[in-house]
Amino acid sequence: MSVQEILASVGSFSVQDMLLFEEKIRRKVFRKNDLLLRQGEVCQSVYFILSGSFFQFQSDGINETIIDLHLPEEWMYNHPSLIDQKPSHTAIKAFEAAEVIELSLQHLHELIVKSQSFLSFGRVFNQPNHRTYLFDHALSPAQKYGYITNAKPLIVQVFPVKMIASYLKIAPETLSRVRASH
Repeated sequence: MSVQEILASVGSFSVQDMLLFEEKIRRKVFRKNDLLLRQGEVCQSVYFILSGSFFQFQSDGINETIIDLHLPEEWMYNHPSLIDQKPSHTAIKAFEAAEVIELSLQHLHELIVKSQSFLSFGRVFNQPNHRTYLFDHALSPAQKYGYITNAKPLIVQVFPVKMIASYLKIAPETLSRVRASH
């Protein structure tokens, strides 16, 4: 995926902007189960997933509760930690081998100073939060599953039922019944 295609998901950028962006980003490779962000760390960057997938979760030492599922061609970060610059209540882990582009907040600020076009990154920080929709509405398990498969169709091909059920806050057995009836 080219820098032009990545930036097209954010806004409109000149060739000069794209060159500036390329100077500030870093490519990172993760193996399955590598941590991108640990619980308690402050999130300092946004990541664009080139390949692979990640999951964001909270752990009490015994159980992992899935907070979000991230797929290729998606921007990923821990919103409360990044915005408030406070320790993250969640961790982000590679579900499979993955490659990302990292843009640190510091580098984003430097880009904004050089070109106002980078203010359009505000869209990344205000992107639709599927989780908010799922839990701010009284949706049945079937409606939750229908919504998430429309919003992120690859989820059901990448992640196991148990993880999707945790994300949707329904029992895996309930999700299996819902999937069987779809």
